[in-house]
Amino acid sequence: MKNIISLTAIVLIANACKPNLKTPDVSKGDLDVTNYVALGGAITAGYADGALQYGTQNSSFAKLLSEQFSLIDGGEFKTPYISASSIGIGTANNAPSILGYRTDCQGTTSLGPVKVASSGDVTQFASNVYSSQGPFNNMGVPDVKVTDMDVNGYTNPFYVRMASSGSSSILSDAVAKAPTFFTLQLGLNDVLTYALSGATSGSVTPISGAVGVGFDASINNIVNKLTANGAKGAIASIPSIKSMAYFNTIAYNALKLDAANAISLTNFYSSLSPAIVFNEGNNGFVIQDTSQIMDYRQAVEGELVLLNIPLDSVKCLKMGSLITIPDKYFLTLSEIATIEKAIADYNVILKNIAASKNLAFVDMNAFFANIKSGIVYNGVTINASFVSGGAYSLDGLNLTPRGNALLANEFIKAINSTYKSTLPQLVATKYPGVVFP
Repeated sequence: MKNIISLTAIVLIANACKPNLKTPDVSKGDLDVTNYVALGGAITAGYADGALQYGTQNSSFAKLLSEQFSLIDGGEFKTPYISASSIGIGTANNAPSILGYRTDCQGTTSLGPVKVASSGDVTQFASNVYSSQGPFNNMGVPDVKVTDMDVNGYTNPFYVRMASSGSSSILSDAVAKAPTFFTLQLGLNDVLTYALSGATSGSVTPISGAVGVGFDASINNIVNKLTANGAKGAIASIPSIKSMAYFNTIAYNALKLDAANAISLTNFYSSLSPAIVFNEGNNGFVIQDTSQIMDYRQAVEGELVLLNIPLDSVKCLKMGSLITIPDKYFLTLSEIATIEKAIADYNVILKNIAASKNLAFVDMNAFFANIKSGIVYNGVTINASFVSGGAYSLDGLNLTPRGNALLANEFIKAINSTYKSTLPQLVATKYPGVVFP
């Protein structure tokens, strides 16, 4: 009898020590995702490494989110695929980049982005794929602005290849799909075109103005039409450009000088206006500034050098020291302030619309800021460092599959909180960052 009691006690203790591995039941709550439509720009479309490609389309956050929706009766998610055999196509017909070895003007070989071809696969723009693949659930269009969304006959080549007709708009095609749920990731391009030019071309979309002119009226028009038949959705805020690898990889003071060169440059500028004193170590680049008497000055802390600056010219042709860096390769403090104010104003509008329509609000701005600061996810450090950080693709603006999985999780958290669902998050570390050779 004593042995039986002892064995029973042991079994009870052992059972008590077993971990509870039961996962919460997956519930759709108040969601109906049988017809999910994603509207947005390059990130929604699956643009990465400088181009739209078949593989990157399959790892867009929208595509990953649709796969999770399949757990709660989500329907088919049709995507306007680039041919699987194509290298892909970027804006201005650029080819995508891969990580490879390159030799600079000083003969130093290192790993960095290299184009897979001299230009992208322009044949992908030669024919419309709506009849063969559509109608589409992924309505992400690279370079689209909020003011472009309801333009009939919109001529963006990424849209033309997927449009239902020559007179349709992105929004009309999305509404015709009669979504039960939508995601909206818009507004970044309303400042990004201007930012990517170094504030030398393009413009920032004004807040006020009619539909197709002002941000406020245009985004309200989009949401009103999407929700007219009771569709639910999630609206994302716009990230600060100061969070992005494209604007943070090359420091304003990356002009590194030894003592002799610092003295030599100081002597050169001593008789000019403005005079510049250089020191051994890191110094601010010399940049173009037409407000100065001689059209130059030294960059100051907080100003941003763009990733597309020709580094060979910096290393071997004295750009940034004896030759000024052209305006198109950097953003001044005043230009950054203009861009950031617009983003802040847009985000207030987006948050207010989400609240007024009882839609989920995804703080994409906070997400990008957290990535810049660096996060530890499942024991893996992920940050905004170019190439090595794991979040940004080789264009410095769009995300890797791992970054997209993390972004999809932000949508899932906001959706679950708003609609009482229990949609599980993706395991982001199952998805790759930048692929090393």
